[in-house]
Amino acid sequence: MFLQPASNVIATTARDYPEWHHGRNNFALWYIEIDNIHLINHLNHLRNLFSDLLYQPNTRQFHISLFICGFLTDGAKFFDDDFEQKQLQQQRFKLQNSALTSFKLKIKQVNSFSSALFVEVEDPSGSLNKIREILIEDANEIAALNYCPHITLGLYHSDTESDVVLKRIEQVENINFSVEINEIIFGTYQANTLQGPLFPKDHIQLGVA
Repeated sequence: MFLQPASNVIATTARDYPEWHHGRNNFALWYIEIDNIHLINHLNHLRNLFSDLLYQPNTRQFHISLFICGFLTDGAKFFDDDFEQKQLQQQRFKLQNSALTSFKLKIKQVNSFSSALFVEVEDPSGSLNKIREILIEDANEIAALNYCPHITLGLYHSDTESDVVLKRIEQVENINFSVEINEIIFGTYQANTLQGPLFPKDHIQLGVA
């Protein structure tokens, strides 16, 4: 999962990936969009520092993924990674009727998965896991791994040696941002556009802490 020394990053290939999408297009997730302009500017700065290593173009908004739903479908589930409208409505109902309140997240240092550069996110209140516990009641998360909240800076575009990347990460000053989270978003992106934008479909406002 995390980038290991004496290895190579996993590069993203610019192709269509039909074996994944099977002709479907709207891939859905719950997420938190980063809207703090000072943090956005700093994340753009970090992305620029590593731009020679990262896949371009990248028009996806900076965000923290909460729960990966799968391909949104109006009909019944056919593929294992289909996500039905009734599942969405059940999730939405439970979120709206929960006692979830606004919370703060800490944005930490740059790190790397094998396939992507990211910034670590710390959740002192455990609020992200509380939200995920609600969402998982009505749907299985797609490609679920141990949840690691983060903000992706970009995917790698070529087979770079990991030691080169890790050395550059060590040279980056630690980040010290704290952001307040007041809403979570349900949205989709188009499977045929690599690193394309997120399209918000629904917003759940959190209560006042």
